[in-house]
Amino acid sequence: MASPVWKGTLSFGLVSLPVRLFSARERHGTRFHQFQRGTSDRIRYRRVNERTGKEVDSSDIVRGTRVDDAGGEEEYVVLEPEDLEEIAPGRSSSLEISAFVPAGDVEALWYDSAYYLAPDSKGSAKPYRLLYAALERAGRLGLTTLVLRERQHLAVIGPQNGVLALSTLWWADEVRDPAETLPAIPEADLADRDLELAEQLIGAMADEWRPQEYTDDYQERVDELVRAKSTGERVRYAEEGPPRETNVVELTEALRASLGGGKGGGKGGGKGPGRTKGGGGGAAGRGSSGGAKGTGARTAPEPREAPVAELSKKELTRLAAELDVPGRSKMSREELEEAVTRARGASSGGGRRRARSAS
Repeated sequence: MASPVWKGTLSFGLVSLPVRLFSARERHGTRFHQFQRGTSDRIRYRRVNERTGKEVDSSDIVRGTRVDDAGGEEEYVVLEPEDLEEIAPGRSSSLEISAFVPAGDVEALWYDSAYYLAPDSKGSAKPYRLLYAALERAGRLGLTTLVLRERQHLAVIGPQNGVLALSTLWWADEVRDPAETLPAIPEADLADRDLELAEQLIGAMADEWRPQEYTDDYQERVDELVRAKSTGERVRYAEEGPPRETNVVELTEALRASLGGGKGGGKGGGKGPGRTKGGGGGAAGRGSSGGAKGTGARTAPEPREAPVAELSKKELTRLAAELDVPGRSKMSREELEEAVTRARGASSGGGRRRARSAS
């Protein structure tokens, strides 16, 4: 089990319960280090005094912030850890819900980090479950604040995946005003036919949100590159330039073609980058993505199935998931190859999309 990042008391009205806070997300991927070119010497960073050049022990480091000085010189105020602890609201150990707001009113722009809340005792399970059920039924989120890692955060608490989740939010003065951030966006006259075609395209590409069907294609390529370089091989991918900008004259034709009603039909209906079913965003040689869903959409011809020996372990695992191979998460590469081969032989192959190998 993961370690909690915070412990304290959650309260709403006169109801209080001890809770623990756990990080809800974990970043995966290749960890890179820095080396001096031509050597295996690691580059390290040290905390040094910029005046003396001497390294400083972490116990001797305090924080400070620059203040305005009328004389134009740099002036800093130094703060000890005890100074910050004294001013922390509620001594950093309380979560008091001050209001319940409609869940749909908090837009994605405001969300920062995500955590899971867990009751910290058997006796707090009942009020915990009560709050979960009440929030789910009301369609609202509890609004609160907490001090975490020496910063106060605005946060919302709501039901998620069968437990209470807490999401920290950006403060209002931290969210940039688009009018002050972006260059002026010209006005445009939208033709009714273009709007109707765009709505049809959205409808044709409508799908359910299934995050498990998306993978990090770039990370897979990094893994393949590291494997290849460690064995002296070379991996090449076809260059994939950005799509050509659609100008105003071509807009209607591009929309029609995306729906399969014109030249090049079906190209706009791919599943999107990283999707495990379909091919968009894959390496050179992988199957191209299917056409847009809906009436009139063209379906791209199904490329031949790649030999399992040519697939990476991640691709084998994805394919095993599509073929519903039991116990796939604990299999070695050789076991995956055998299981996928057997499952392919047993499958009728009724148009199901397959993972493709990199060429």
